[in-house]
Amino acid sequence: MDGTDLKILAILQEDASVSVGEIAGRVGLSQTPCWRRIQRLEESGVIRRRVALLDPHAIGLGLTVFVEIETGDHSKDWLDRFAEAVLAMPEVMEVHRMAGDVDYLLRVAVADMSAYDDFYRRLIADLPIKNVTSRFAMELVKGTTAFPLSADAVRGRSGKASPGSD
Repeated sequence: MDGTDLKILAILQEDASVSVGEIAGRVGLSQTPCWRRIQRLEESGVIRRRVALLDPHAIGLGLTVFVEIETGDHSKDWLDRFAEAVLAMPEVMEVHRMAGDVDYLLRVAVADMSAYDDFYRRLIADLPIKNVTSRFAMELVKGTTAFPLSADAVRGRSGKASPGSD
């Protein structure tokens, strides 16, 4: 990745519907080389996918809950069952395995407290869990899907710039 790739990524993070022609003009390339760069970024997994971001309130899922899970069982079997259970629950937006006192952190989107209670009952019915703590978001102060990009992002572990980087 070089500086041009970072500019392309910044544009796509802001609005993935921008045409290749517009991106090319904004980064100083013609369309074909720009398209090739975007394809390379997709093929290498830097760009995982392009999606539409929805307003959760507009679709009736305005309650965000952060669910902390502690388990007494750290076996592969438990983890496999846990992964299978949360993958089958559409309310679960993210699952993070954590370091520290909490083993897993889930971000859950539901319509209201009753919908969360239904979710909670299904969660605890599926797996043996030591402790579940629910934290309800009152207000989204900042929300972004865009990662901060800089020249440091293209540096390898050695601290040297990648070939072809700006």
